[in-house]
Amino acid sequence: MKIESLRHLRGPNVYLSRPAVVARVRLEELAGVETSDVTGFAERLLRVLPGLAEHHCAAGAPGGFVSRLRGGTYFGHVTEHVCLELSQLIGRDVSFGRTVSAGEPGGYDLIIECPVDESPGSSVPCELLETAAGLVTAVVDGRPGELALDDLAARAEREAAGPSTRAIIAAARRRGIPVERYDDLSLLRLGWGNRRRLAWAAMTDQTSGVGIDIAGDKQVTRRVLTEAGVPMPAGGAARTLDEALRLLGELGGPVVVKPRHGRHGEHVALHLNTPDQVEQAFRAAGADVIVERELGGRDYRVLVVAGEVVAAAERIAAHVVGDGSRTVAELVEELNADPRRGTGHSRVLTRVEPVPSVLERQGYKGESVPAYGKKVWLCSTGNLSTGATSHDVTDLIHPEVSRLCLRVTALLGLDIAGIDLRLPGIDAPVPPAQSGTEAAAGVIEVNAVPGLRMHLAPVEGRPRDVGDAIVRAMFPAGSDGRIPTVAVTGTNGKTTVARITAHLLAGHGLRVGLTTTDDVRIDGRVIFRADATGPRSAQMVLGDPGVSAAVLETARGGLLNRGLGYDWSDVGVLTNITADHLGQDGLATVEDLAHVKALVAERVRDGGTLVLNADDPWVRTLIGRPRVRADRKRVVWFGLDAGQPVVVEHLARGGTAYLADDGWVLQATGARRTPLLRVAELPGAYGGAAPHVVANTLAAMAAARALGAGQDEVCRRVAEFDPAVANPGRGTLLRLGDVSVFVDYAHNPAALAATLRTVHRLWGPDRCVAALTLPGDRRDDLLAACAQVVADAVSRVVLYDDEDPRGRTPSEVSELVEREMRARRPKLTALRVSGFADAVVEALRLARPGDVVLVIYEKLAPVLALLEELGAVPAPPARPGRRPAYPSLRSLMGNERVPVPGYHV
Repeated sequence: MKIESLRHLRGPNVYLSRPAVVARVRLEELAGVETSDVTGFAERLLRVLPGLAEHHCAAGAPGGFVSRLRGGTYFGHVTEHVCLELSQLIGRDVSFGRTVSAGEPGGYDLIIECPVDESPGSSVPCELLETAAGLVTAVVDGRPGELALDDLAARAEREAAGPSTRAIIAAARRRGIPVERYDDLSLLRLGWGNRRRLAWAAMTDQTSGVGIDIAGDKQVTRRVLTEAGVPMPAGGAARTLDEALRLLGELGGPVVVKPRHGRHGEHVALHLNTPDQVEQAFRAAGADVIVERELGGRDYRVLVVAGEVVAAAERIAAHVVGDGSRTVAELVEELNADPRRGTGHSRVLTRVEPVPSVLERQGYKGESVPAYGKKVWLCSTGNLSTGATSHDVTDLIHPEVSRLCLRVTALLGLDIAGIDLRLPGIDAPVPPAQSGTEAAAGVIEVNAVPGLRMHLAPVEGRPRDVGDAIVRAMFPAGSDGRIPTVAVTGTNGKTTVARITAHLLAGHGLRVGLTTTDDVRIDGRVIFRADATGPRSAQMVLGDPGVSAAVLETARGGLLNRGLGYDWSDVGVLTNITADHLGQDGLATVEDLAHVKALVAERVRDGGTLVLNADDPWVRTLIGRPRVRADRKRVVWFGLDAGQPVVVEHLARGGTAYLADDGWVLQATGARRTPLLRVAELPGAYGGAAPHVVANTLAAMAAARALGAGQDEVCRRVAEFDPAVANPGRGTLLRLGDVSVFVDYAHNPAALAATLRTVHRLWGPDRCVAALTLPGDRRDDLLAACAQVVADAVSRVVLYDDEDPRGRTPSEVSELVEREMRARRPKLTALRVSGFADAVVEALRLARPGDVVLVIYEKLAPVLALLEELGAVPAPPARPGRRPAYPSLRSLMGNERVPVPGYHV
């Protein structure tokens, strides 16, 4: 068995609403073999992984998978369940898995859920799958061996979010705030666009850098607080041993020695009374220390968030209690066996490493046997990082203690702080500082990025949801941190709809982030050039603090190979669903393609708006899909046929549609019809000769209006839209002498048919020369259909191949297309050349005065550069002074059709 490839799906995807990995598995020698064919396989596997007995599988109840094992199932399915069980064993709480055929014998795709905040770059899923495949093969061979998962479990734990970060993530998601974790860091982005906030554990983007620096220097903290009259222990800084010993002499014992810039209680030494003890602590702490009087009383931590005391805990240093028979080392081993304890900060408690000097001061060593009931301290500090535990005392805190902690936080300029105090009890006021008198109780430290573990899971007392307190402070008044968001998908027209929508929203006073197949734009400026229709580009926009609305073109490739990239949108636009990309990524039929595109409709939030093409039969089917939940959303139809039954029925129920009828673009709500613009005035529609552009404009208008853009503003902005500037390469018209040049990106049968219909209406039949390329990753039957569409519409064509053959041999596509065109139209004039430059030049040579050269391109920029070099200039529509006079777009749709053999257009 072999894992051939692995890809991460970020966020919602076609399989489930959470992240997942998809692994391509080849069963090799196990292809076609079922578990029932291997004697004793089920029993051997269950001995190694008894937890598999609880797996439900299709039966929906525990034991379902075991029934499948014994009855016979394929080994790809077995590997899926083994991977899920191994995930549970190493602490990854996931439960979803699915195995589907990859369309070839012995090939399967295993879809395995991932923890929501696991880094997409994590190697853990791949190693789990490799381990699962190896285990299954070993069990088949009768040599399962022993599972060794410790290293993998340790890595998964290191990469997982810690308790503080998890608490903030959970609190944000409960409030509907989108959260993105930066890889395996504790850095979080909460919210989108200009409402986004950043948090790193218990530090936010509003935490004062000055405050952090003050709190990070214990001597500066002492000075600031002492000068403000805050009760603190007497003491000072020491850079030399002589200074430290002098302070011991002045203060008298016991004293505390701690690093001036220390954290997590590291190298903090308490109960020091002698010069030798101070010297040892001084050298261990790094020779830049604070020496201060050790205050009596109990150790408390108070958490302040945004001017409010949200939690308080008593911290108790790590210790064991003797039983008269076991050694200190054995008692510590039992203490560390608590599953809540782990290394570092990964769990709610930390493993204890006893400090030898602390044991020695009490007269113990690791092999000592303490008397029954004798408490043995293992560390001197109450930091959870050294293994201490906490008891919640939030309900006991005295108002004066709260006021003191709020004042300390304000003095340092912090929004979040953990105040460490030594007090006789937290339920009594702290005596104020007094001139000439040392404080007997007070503040001993301030933490600028306090750990939250002690409050989230105290050993005793009520857990406090301090993560929610931090999120409330970042997003007051119930804000969910979201910005208006439009997702656009479909087969054709996505880029145009997205660009027009962004243009309309910009007129509504919004700074729009836009992703399309060409680039990412922020407020109209290109920030990133790429095919930007996947999750990475979406997050680029949603994470930009300069964006107040997002328009996200969302394509098939990104959905299948990387996931959606965001959880919900306010508006989902479905332009159309026609044959394209079939044969790729497991898509065999248009129905498969519809299933993928439906994800955008499914992830429109409750109360959001679905903008759907009423003229497209596959889009119409989406409304009935259970996962789309159209009953929870507002549906707005758009289309060129106002008589579509779905539109008529929708309007009869009082719904809204955006339609083209009798030469007008109009908004229909119930029985009311509001004319908005004449079709002849729509930019890029060439007076109505390009009905697909009319449909794209209707979709964009519906989307912008759904987000609150005003009717008059939308109409004005539509009229101002300049396709040559804002939508280049989609029906771009140029003039070169007495020949027109029409540049378009049509690359599937439906798109080519629509473009060629437009060319026929503007220039008439047999006036077009085509310079044509088609992408090599399309199935042969789709390329043949494209060839037939072009052959039916033009008699002169120059063929060239994409620079990127996408898996085919050089010239393979152009040869196939030429062969299909000649079979369709034997008298066709067809030439094949080596690249786009030769194709454009040769097509211009074939053109007669008054003709149009249709250029279908792979990459726009070099084509436009070539045309500019040849002298082409932007041009108005053909036949200056005349506009095509069509009485209605509905009648236009029925005339001059360019057929697509075997496909709906």
